[in-house]
Amino acid sequence: MELKKNVVAAISSALNFYIQAEQEAMILDALQQRALETRPYQPLNPYAMAGRQAAMEARWMWQMRLAR
Repeated sequence: MELKKNVVAAISSALNFYIQAEQEAMILDALQQRALETRPYQPLNPYAMAGRQAAMEARWMWQMRLAR
């Protein structure tokens, strides 16, 4: 079987491109993980939770009034 230089070159360049793309994806994933780890932790704020709960209760009350 005869090897064609242009086919071998195309295959090797495709493999090279694929390997580079995988390495870049691994680097980006590592950077994203590092960014998530360095993000400061924000504890739950009870005042914010109470405000959300009050808003949900007010909406529920309006919905119950409209259902009558």
